[in-house]
Amino acid sequence: MSAALPTDNADQIAFWNGAGGEKWLRSTERLERGLTPLGQAAIDAAAPKAGERVLDIGCGAGPTSLKLAEIVGPSGEVQGVDVSQGLIGAAQQRAAGRANLHFTVADASAASFDRKFDLLFSRFGVMFFADPAAAFANLRRALKPGGRLAFVCWRAFKENGWAFVPFMAAVPHLPPIARPEPNAPGPFAFADGERVQGILRQAGFADVAVRPFDTRMAGSNTLDEAVNFSSEVGPVSRVLAEAPEEKRQAAIGAIRETLKKYDDGAGIALSAACWIVTARNPG
Repeated sequence: MSAALPTDNADQIAFWNGAGGEKWLRSTERLERGLTPLGQAAIDAAAPKAGERVLDIGCGAGPTSLKLAEIVGPSGEVQGVDVSQGLIGAAQQRAAGRANLHFTVADASAASFDRKFDLLFSRFGVMFFADPAAAFANLRRALKPGGRLAFVCWRAFKENGWAFVPFMAAVPHLPPIARPEPNAPGPFAFADGERVQGILRQAGFADVAVRPFDTRMAGSNTLDEAVNFSSEVGPVSRVLAEAPEEKRQAAIGAIRETLKKYDDGAGIALSAACWIVTARNPG
C-alpha cells in the first residue's frame, strides 16, 4: 500500500536539515564528480549572460551557484536558496569574498523574492515540492517579464542505473518496501515529462520544453567508494538505515557483487537519464 502525498514540505525540510543534509555533506566530493556534467548541461541550456541576476533553487553546498557567479561576473548577481542550514553554511564558506554571490536558507516554494531575476536555475533541486504547480507559480513571480527557467531533473527510476542497479541488488535481502506514490516529492517525482510540462504551464510559464539528456554518471573511482555511496546516499540508503544489521550487511554485500560487474579498473559509471527543462515567463 502506498502512502498519501504530503500536503506541505515539512518532511523534506526535516530530512535535509537532518540525515539527508549530513550525508550529502559527507559525500560532496564524490557527488560533484558525478553531478557536475549534468549540471553543466542545464547551465548550457540556461545560457546565462554577463550582468544577469540568477536564482539557484535547491543550491545545496553551492557548486552551481559558484559556476553561475563566474559567468554573470561582477556586474551580475547569483542568489542560492536551499532549505538545509548545513548545506547553506558550507556554500557560504565556499563563496567567501565573492560580492556577487549570496545564499539564503528558505523554502523556495513559498519564500517571497524580489521580482528582479533574469533566470531561475536548478540542478536537481525542484523535485521535492509538495505542490509543484503552486511552487513554480511562486517562483515565476521572482522573474522579470521574459525571464527564463532552466533545470535538470531525473527521468524514471528504472532508467537511472546509478540508482536502480544497487537498489535491485539489495531488495531481495531487505524487509518488504512500500511502493511510493509515483508523483510523491523525491528524486524521481518529475519522471513523467508530460506532467512536468503541465505543471509549468499551470504555473504560468510559456515556451516549455522538456528534452531528454542521457549520459553515464562517473563519480566513483573505486568499488569501495561506489558501494559506500549507494549505501549512504542512493535511494536504497533509507531502507538500509532501518533494516536489521544482518539484513543490512547482506544487502550491502549484494550491492558489492553487482557493482563489481561495472568496474572496468578506471572507476564505476552507471547510466544517468535526465530531463533538461526550459521555459519562459511570458510577462
